[in-house]
Amino acid sequence: MNKTRKILFVCMGNICRSPTAEGVFKTLAQKDKRLPELFVDSCGTIGYHAGEPPDPRSVAASKLRGYDLSAIRSRKITQHDLEYFDLVLVMDKENLSNTRNLIDKDHANQQKIKLFLDFAKESTVSSVPDPYYGGESGFDDVIDLIEQASRGLIEYLA
Repeated sequence: MNKTRKILFVCMGNICRSPTAEGVFKTLAQKDKRLPELFVDSCGTIGYHAGEPPDPRSVAASKLRGYDLSAIRSRKITQHDLEYFDLVLVMDKENLSNTRNLIDKDHANQQKIKLFLDFAKESTVSSVPDPYYGGESGFDDVIDLIEQASRGLIEYLA
């Protein structure tokens, strides 16, 4: 029997990048019959937006591509998350550092915390840029990167 793989996506506020990653990855993974059962979630390294839905611009850009973010609510990462999830995939280097700082540097769980774009083999960037303060096209660019990384992650998990 396959063990459920638990994957957590992390950005700063959990209203743009990580909920988009959660929605995109879930949708693409559900279409791939090679994968084991998955549990996918997202969170932020700050709790400022806790309980809020994703940014309306993320929701709109995702919806245009067939991804539904409507059930996602922002939350802050916890110590339990770092124990519970098999992979903790972070959107940028600052949040990678912030997430790794939540656990002892010698702890085995450090190995499961990775940059999400490490799975996007065709990408020339290592961080998903935060579209919050940019223009509308930034949300489309984020989805492009997340789709690339999601396809690479699916291959990795399959």
